[in-house]
Amino acid sequence: MDIGMIGLGAMGTEIARNLVAAGHRVIAWNRSGGHIDGVRRVETPAQALQADMALTMLADDDAIRDVLLDTQSLHEARAGLVHVVASTISVAFAHELVALHRAANVAYVAAPVLGRPDVAARGELNVLAAGAPTALEKVRPALEVIGKQIWHMGDAPPTAYAAKIACNMMITMAIEAMAEAVALTETNGLARERFFELILGTLFDSRPYRTYSANIIRNEYRPGFKASLGLKDLRLATEAAAQAGRSLPMLAAVHGRMAEAVQAGMGDRDWSAMAALTVEPRGRG
Repeated sequence: MDIGMIGLGAMGTEIARNLVAAGHRVIAWNRSGGHIDGVRRVETPAQALQADMALTMLADDDAIRDVLLDTQSLHEARAGLVHVVASTISVAFAHELVALHRAANVAYVAAPVLGRPDVAARGELNVLAAGAPTALEKVRPALEVIGKQIWHMGDAPPTAYAAKIACNMMITMAIEAMAEAVALTETNGLARERFFELILGTLFDSRPYRTYSANIIRNEYRPGFKASLGLKDLRLATEAAAQAGRSLPMLAAVHGRMAEAVQAGMGDRDWSAMAALTVEPRGRG
């Protein structure tokens, strides 16, 4: 399959490498340059849309608007292209993209992913896919390369982003839950290592708890998923809740905590650095 890539950050780079390794022909456009063996670079985003499928992995709504919409690149897409947007974007913007793709006569599939760059490198992302069945089937071979499982979220692309935002919201709730539990147990003489051995061996043996408890134990928050991006996703969740007319108090708490972490200079650290505000005496680790 001929695949165009738009956005080669940490995640996009690993996805592109896996697609090449699987035998797909990949062309790519990226703002900041860079080289990936087997990937042919193109000069404009519109050129990356001259393929069977294009996969966009840009940072947010504004980046997609700037790169694809303001440049009118979407209207220059190759006939029959399926555009897969793997970025985490707002539900409201996803609704807008549905209308814009329809006007440009371009098939649109949502495919935000669960996983960090190391998971992407192993081709083990969980892909939350939504879109017209015919479009999904066309891009399924590529999605199967980048993900260990494709989760069908329905025919409407906005649904997939709602699910992704909700998943990220729940991860931050788990991080805050662990931090507050350590604050209680450690001040009463129980080492955090021993406490996490207990919860991982009983009630909470899941990937988020295993991944982020290790960071809290070491008080080291090397970036996997940056706190600044986590804050963006919690903002999207807050906006989606407001649009739905729902009050989500736990979301409000973790949104505020993540904002504190970013304001404290931890925006480039892993998003689990928010735990340091609770568990460390000076709040920064």
